[in-house]
Amino acid sequence: MHITGMVHININCSNFQKSKVFYEMLGFKVYWPVPETNTTEIANAVGMPSYQVEGALMELQNAQQRMVIDLLEWKSPRDDSSPYPNLHRPGLSRVALASADIDADYAYLVDQGVEVVSAPVNVAMSETSHARFFCFKDPDGTFLELVQVITTD
Repeated sequence: MHITGMVHININCSNFQKSKVFYEMLGFKVYWPVPETNTTEIANAVGMPSYQVEGALMELQNAQQRMVIDLLEWKSPRDDSSPYPNLHRPGLSRVALASADIDADYAYLVDQGVEVVSAPVNVAMSETSHARFFCFKDPDGTFLELVQVITTD
């Protein structure tokens, strides 16, 4: 294998415009609108029939490492079922993002009316470091997480 990194994470949504605003609030910015339709070859490559989609690749601004999401609203075919109802279901369950000030970010998200699972909590990582984290949901209920690693000398 010659894997060198992560390219993007795909997040499906039920309303692209609404979700785009949410992810922009988190610091993501559209850098490439996804074509509404594509070739049969592209559809086959992702295991789909011919499709219609509204979406974009969005990059996290000011990130220490490049972070890209592929935010898509499938117009056709369409599936209006909810995302994973919990974090213990098999499969990809959440996206964790790094924070430089978790308490300020928590307060901001609460102020914006975002559904948060809990206030930030600590988890020990070593004798000299711990992480503070909390989970929250996007407009469709997809779980996201913010994490701040804190090192003490």
